[in-house]
Amino acid sequence: MDLIDTPTGASPGRVMVRSEFAPLRMVVVARSQVRLPDELPPAEVAFLTPEARAMLGGMLGRDHADVHPERQRRWESEREQLCAVFERHGVEVVRTWPLTDAERAAGGPDGYANFFVRDPWFVVGDVVVEGTLRLPYRRREVLASRDILAERALGGRCTYVALPQPAVPDGAGDDAGAGPFLEGGDVLVYGDRVFVGNSGLASNDLGMRWLRHLLAPRGYTVEPVRLAPNFLHLDCALGLIREGLLVTCPDALPDGLPAVFDDWDRIEVTEQEGIDLATNGLPIGPDVYITDPAFAAVGDRVAAHGVTVEYVDFAITRSFGGSFRCTTQSLWRE
Repeated sequence: MDLIDTPTGASPGRVMVRSEFAPLRMVVVARSQVRLPDELPPAEVAFLTPEARAMLGGMLGRDHADVHPERQRRWESEREQLCAVFERHGVEVVRTWPLTDAERAAGGPDGYANFFVRDPWFVVGDVVVEGTLRLPYRRREVLASRDILAERALGGRCTYVALPQPAVPDGAGDDAGAGPFLEGGDVLVYGDRVFVGNSGLASNDLGMRWLRHLLAPRGYTVEPVRLAPNFLHLDCALGLIREGLLVTCPDALPDGLPAVFDDWDRIEVTEQEGIDLATNGLPIGPDVYITDPAFAAVGDRVAAHGVTVEYVDFAITRSFGGSFRCTTQSLWRE
């Protein structure tokens, strides 16, 4: 495996994502940088546990590394342990670029983030899409990936597009406006089917319509999936482990699973387990799955289907509302 801290000079490689569980060959792993806004409306963190909301409330307007230096070291260690698992399985790892002083300063009172690379952009087949994020402090998060996209996407045989910037809201301070919003955590790929979650907290109908307009001529079907309002993204409610096997939180899906999964084996988790991100594991391929030891019961059920389970303690990462899938972005799965 090549563990690349900077993409400069790296070969473009192939850009292709066939499905959520196709063999993973190249992956981007996020850094551990975040400074929350000076003010954060309670509605924007409603999906987090009370403990996480209390922790974040104590660091408004400040960088996590300054407020919690020891916790920061543990957080960085979690990501390095994840990279070590990828190394054992022969996956090429590319790291997002640390935000520069100028990029951090540009966030102003809105803050900045470079901690969940899944959301600011994503890959469907050979199409790379820069999304648009609902939370202002995360809207510059793609900057940490721009060198990667220049080297890998522009240098490869793929299509690279970006959504329009979201409209400026004209309502109350906690009104994000019309969007369009489209976040990678809401986008799940299964062959020529693409599922987009909508909880009202992240992606919205306008973003999904834009994606459908882009992908339909390429032979994809884009299907909406309604989420309960206390679940941020679709990958907090549903994870595809391999063909015929998935993990899901029924309480997060008011309309149930998409019909294509009706005959799949299901590992179901409780609402609390879903909130704690039990569905947000990551397949390295159809035979290897990464999850947190906090979800050993889920891991045991996955292993019972003949899948090797790798465990990485991701407690710090999960306290920010994301886990393994959120921390990574697949560049090559086929």
